[in-house]
Amino acid sequence: MTPGNELIFLALGGSGEIGMNVNLYGTQGKWVMVDCGITFADPFYPGVDVILPDLQFIEERADDLLGIVLTHGHEDHIGALPYLAGDLGVPLFATPFTAGLIRGKLEEEGISDQVELNVIDREGSFDLGPFGFRYVPLAHSIPEGNALLIDTPHGRIFHTGDWKLDDAPLLGEPATAKQLSAIGDEGVLALVCDSTNVFNEHASGSEGDVRKGLDEVVQAATGRVLVTTFASNAARLQTLGEVATDTGRRLCVAGRSLNRILAVAKASGYLRDFPDVVDFDTAMSLPRDQVLIVATGGQGEPRAALSRVAEGSHPIKLEAGDTVVFSSKQIPGNEVAIGRIQNALAARDVQMVTDRQAYVHVSGHPGRPELAEMYKWIRPDILVPVHGELRHLTEQARFGIECGVPGAVVQSNGEIIRLAPQEPKRIGHAPVGRLVLDGDVILPADGGTINERRKLSVNGQMSVAVAVRSQGGLAGTPQVRFSGVPVEEERDAFLNEVVDAVASAVSDGGAPDDRLRESVRLAARRTATRWTGKKPVVDVLIVEV
Repeated sequence: MTPGNELIFLALGGSGEIGMNVNLYGTQGKWVMVDCGITFADPFYPGVDVILPDLQFIEERADDLLGIVLTHGHEDHIGALPYLAGDLGVPLFATPFTAGLIRGKLEEEGISDQVELNVIDREGSFDLGPFGFRYVPLAHSIPEGNALLIDTPHGRIFHTGDWKLDDAPLLGEPATAKQLSAIGDEGVLALVCDSTNVFNEHASGSEGDVRKGLDEVVQAATGRVLVTTFASNAARLQTLGEVATDTGRRLCVAGRSLNRILAVAKASGYLRDFPDVVDFDTAMSLPRDQVLIVATGGQGEPRAALSRVAEGSHPIKLEAGDTVVFSSKQIPGNEVAIGRIQNALAARDVQMVTDRQAYVHVSGHPGRPELAEMYKWIRPDILVPVHGELRHLTEQARFGIECGVPGAVVQSNGEIIRLAPQEPKRIGHAPVGRLVLDGDVILPADGGTINERRKLSVNGQMSVAVAVRSQGGLAGTPQVRFSGVPVEEERDAFLNEVVDAVASAVSDGGAPDDRLRESVRLAARRTATRWTGKKPVVDVLIVEV
């Protein structure tokens, strides 16, 4: 698939799911990529934390890929770069704050000298082959959230990235209604738009209003207060710095990613008035009503600071009468993990406040009133919903048409859409999928390793070692070990029965070969199934003597 005299859109991630955003635009034989993110694993991927997009389609066409343009610095938009950008071998383009985050990631992976990273001024523009790009600042929950205005031979694209409307943003100056209307006046072929909060009937709200809600909660607290939020939400960090000052508390930061965001934000010219922070020992020595702690882990991440605080294994200690404020939205799928932490805090008699009890969080994504405003300003010919599950994409397409957008395209990962010339049309399908970062190795998400691990996690594992004579028959007692098979009090009786079953299989199986190995495997597994109802993975070692 090589784009000709046409304009192609193809999502390799982020359409049909929330996270792992990767979008391609193609024309006149060339491609550009917008964003390259990750998503985080769930229990379906045991032992895995990070999931990457499978970029096979564009890797096979890397000679025609001109570059990767990043809208902003959230992990679901830049997180895959340290693992995949080096193989693509193309330059990266980002505004200063986002570039600072990316640079740190590349340095951690030891590939900063292998990947070209171009820093583009805020509201800057540049060209890549037949594409022209201009950054258009929009409000979001991280500094330098940007839309991309993309000029192509077949019309202009307004690619929103993640965004919201905010009348009182704390960091940065988003484009005004007048500026966005001026873009619409020049004509826009397609609006490629964030769908995350399309079911929200209300606007997301202003970060400025969150300060008032947090002030009230922290002012009313009599003990230590810990606020957990997304590390990347630098605007919320600014808010919490102001809340600490408002309430006469010293600020303490717990979490490596929070410290990294603070450093990059300050280096990029943000958080200039952020108060000095105290270390853990100082925080613990202060009177309990004079400390405000900001910590990572509000989504239940087991290794994050809040989880360790809740378990009592962190230098920061909480006890009865202290307060934990969850200043973030609960991401679907994290309910169990968050509940585990909240139960651990409840066991310590720690009070908890979420956005259900107080105004302590606003979303970084647009609700329906904000979407309607964007449609009115940009006035696209075509709406292409992205950044959402299929239900979000379908609903935004319906809502956009209801608001007067002439047409909409509901697409999902892998669907190749010709946006121009003529009416938008599906013209093919690209291979898409997921990869997992397993330790330091990248593997197929549904490959042999992960499938084996799933089987092990469900059924357990047995190892059987048998010594046999070359003419056939046992040369000793079979040795059996098992792990994760649900046998406890009757362990010895179970092992004896497995040994007997294996010995019988060897006696009936003849010379040592693959058929004998399979007979031994089945004999052991059938015994385990009869005892437990499970079918463990059975590894067999046959030694000929």
